[in-house]
Amino acid sequence: MKKAIQFGAGNIGRGFIGCLLHQAGYHVVFADVVEEVLKEINEKGIYTIFIKDVESSEIVVDNISGVSSISDAIYSEIEEAELITTAVGPLVLNRIAPTIAEGIRRRMAKGSTDYLNIIACENAVYASNILKEAVYECLSGEEIKYVDTYVGFPNCSVDRIVPPSKNENLLDVTVEAFYEWNVEKADFKGDIPQIGGMNLADNLIAYIERKLFTLNTGHAITAYLGVYKGLDTIDQSIANPETESIVRAAMQESGNGLIDKFGFDKDAHYKYIEKILGRFKNPYLLDDVKRVGREPLRKLSANDRLVKPLLTAFEYGHSIDHLITGVGVALNYYDKSDDQSVELRDKINSIGIKAAIKEVTSIEDESLLAKIEEAYKKFNK
Repeated sequence: MKKAIQFGAGNIGRGFIGCLLHQAGYHVVFADVVEEVLKEINEKGIYTIFIKDVESSEIVVDNISGVSSISDAIYSEIEEAELITTAVGPLVLNRIAPTIAEGIRRRMAKGSTDYLNIIACENAVYASNILKEAVYECLSGEEIKYVDTYVGFPNCSVDRIVPPSKNENLLDVTVEAFYEWNVEKADFKGDIPQIGGMNLADNLIAYIERKLFTLNTGHAITAYLGVYKGLDTIDQSIANPETESIVRAAMQESGNGLIDKFGFDKDAHYKYIEKILGRFKNPYLLDDVKRVGREPLRKLSANDRLVKPLLTAFEYGHSIDHLITGVGVALNYYDKSDDQSVELRDKINSIGIKAAIKEVTSIEDESLLAKIEEAYKKFNK
């Protein structure tokens, strides 16, 4: 039986990637550190995905097992797997890399010539490359040659809103109907797995930045404006006419940069923007604004969803007023339970807003820094 390992048994792992692997006929091994979740997976061996939209449906996922990603048992699973996927968060990739490296080392020791492909399904640009570099740091000499021959690290872009949900069964997940999984075709080793819902892409960076500059940009700005206005969910936030106007304009500004950079059709891309706005309005997901807004330092970094589209549009000479608004309101985000949020607030208080903007975003242009500072002050209560 085909075996795939999904690192991360959270909502994305179970509600998106794990589901597609199951539907493709894999026995899915969920690797995680949360013992309660692993116990449920191994005892029940089944869960339900609830697709919430105008027309709702359900998918039952079975043929699964769980393993602790910090136990020795994970190595034998890696020895037998033909595919590994992750949904652990970009910051956790470095933590799982030594485990994956040891599993690969054991494959080599037993003389395996079976191909293994590892796809990091994270909200980050070229996440598989990040994981690959971390894995290579744990290997040397002949081990690296072995990986070069038998292990692929295809990059991908993933898009599905999977909010936290309370279900009777701990494992059940609520998701939106829409999803998109684009995987770089050229980076596979051996035969490419046949997985329904996996789109093989030749120009992946265009898909990655389209998603980052549209879904992620609009989602984040909607969340931060929602928090500012004292709202709880994304659909409540986007229902505010002022918020919808700002978010649409920000996505159009970022889209104008994409259109110039990749030659996208403008009408088609603007229709894509409207589709994204429709997803934000889904009242069945109850997507919490604080969930979407968490880790603001990462979201405000140079290569992420707020600053990179701003700089791209600026580079091509387009208006960026609403993207600057998004950065300004994000800098004001505060949630005492979010370590990055607390760190951001402390940084602003200790070195001042202008220096903090420069440090967090890596922006050097004085005119942009001044405009962002002005936007920050507008939302500073």
